[in-house]
Formats: sequence, structure tokens, C-alpha cells
Amino acid sequence: MKKYIIQYAMIVIGALISAISCNLFLIPNHFLSGGLTGIAIILHYLFDLPIGIQNIIFNIPILYIAYHFFGRLYFFNTILGTSLYSFFIDLTSFLTPYTPLHNNPMLSAIVAGVVSGIGFGLILRANANTGGADVIAALIKKLYSYNIGTMIFALNCIIVLCGLCLFNFEVAIYTLIYMYIMGEVDNRIVTGFNKRKSIMIISDKSEQIAGLIMLELGRGVTLINGEGGYTHTKKKILYIVVNLTQLSKIKEIALNIDKKAFFIISNASEVNGKGFSYH
Repeated sequence: MKKYIIQYAMIVIGALISAISCNLFLIPNHFLSGGLTGIAIILHYLFDLPIGIQNIIFNIPILYIAYHFFGRLYFFNTILGTSLYSFFIDLTSFLTPYTPLHNNPMLSAIVAGVVSGIGFGLILRANANTGGADVIAALIKKLYSYNIGTMIFALNCIIVLCGLCLFNFEVAIYTLIYMYIMGEVDNRIVTGFNKRKSIMIISDKSEQIAGLIMLELGRGVTLINGEGGYTHTKKKILYIVVNLTQLSKIKEIALNIDKKAFFIISNASEVNGKGFSYH
């Protein structure tokens, strides 16, 4: 029960934050947004139509896709995220005249990106979404195996191009800045701020290195059987995932034991397991 309370509280808070960001920073500066909300905002600028109601109407066929292709739970979470976000956009529309960043579009784009990224990140971290481009991109990935992030970016670019044709070049540029910052913050919220590194170490003294890493850092180490392609020498390859703060210590341990140790270090965007957070 506690897990579900936290999950749905994150969806509500995330939807409220995103809606406030839209009305305080996007609308006063005539910026656009991505997905179906972007279309609703364009129509709001042109005909003064309420954004939230439009967003719900536009998402009706999207909800069918969510149910038909992804099942009941995804469908329910899509309804919840879309409904709350749309409701809060119209509910907080009175905030638009009170924007704290009058005549400062660059700062507005930056702040909007950060605040919206936090809001949407909370929604996504709670395994929900706000419909629109998220569902369309997920469907394209399911059918054609394209990357979701790439598809969302492509769909959002279409919205920006529409804004460029209807309004002006500056609106498009500030919207792109907003979208980029929002995407970066969004990713940090979803994957967490605590960076992980995955390390592979190839050495003739792998077992000694592994023993000292486990002793001094308390991190589990996986030993993988390997063979040199040229010499056909049998070797043990170490594989380990650590926090960023432990990286330098790992390198120090390995090089003190074997100055010829070969390292491969890469980012690990999400790690679940003993010693790391479960999402």
C-alpha cells in the first residue's frame, strides 16, 4: 500500500509541477511544447482554446493505442497522467499573468526546462506518462524497434517546425532550448543523480585485484573467463559496477597490483541489485 501511495503521489505532484511550469513560463513567452500538448498550445495562441480540454480530446485515440497494444496497467497510468496534467493546466491558468520572469525569454526557457523536467521525470519514474508523443513513440518502438528517445525528439521537432511557420524563429529556438533542458533533467530524475560506472579489467593478476576490491570497497566482483585473441593465453576478466566516487580507488587498487592492467570504463544508466537502489 505504501508503495502505491508514493507512486500515485509522485504522479499527482509531477503533473501539478509540469502544469504550473507551462502556465508560468511557457504561455507568457509564447513558447511551444512537445507532443499533443504542443498542438494544443498552438491552437490556444491562435483561438484562445483551453489547453487542458484540448489535450484530453487529442489523447482519446492515444488511450485506445495504450490499451490495445500495452495492456490495462499502462492504459490506466496513461489515463491518470494525462487527465491530471490536463486538469492542472487549466486549473492553474490564472498564474500566467504572474510570471516572475517578464521579458526574459532565455531565462524563462531554462527555468521552464528544469521545472518541467522535474515534473515529467516524477511522472515517468512512477511508471506513468502524459499520453501523446510518449505512447506514439512507445508504439513505434514496439512495432519497428526504433529508439523511444529518438522518436519523441523527431515528433517534437515537427511541432517546433509548425511553430516556426506560424510564429517566428525566436520562438522555435527558445522552445528547442526548453525541450533540451527538460529532456536532460527528465533523464536525471528517471535514472537518478547518483552516477554508476561499469568497469572491465583485464589483467594477469585479476584474482588478486578482485580480492582487494572486495576487501577494501565491499563491492562484488564478477570473474569472466577470457582468452587472448593473438596469444590464446587464458585470463580472468573482472567486471564490476561502482559509484562514481569509488572509481579512482578501483583504478588505484588495480594499478598497484598490475601496472599493465587494461581498463574499459563506461556509464551505467540504471543499476538494480544488491548494494544499489531498486526502482
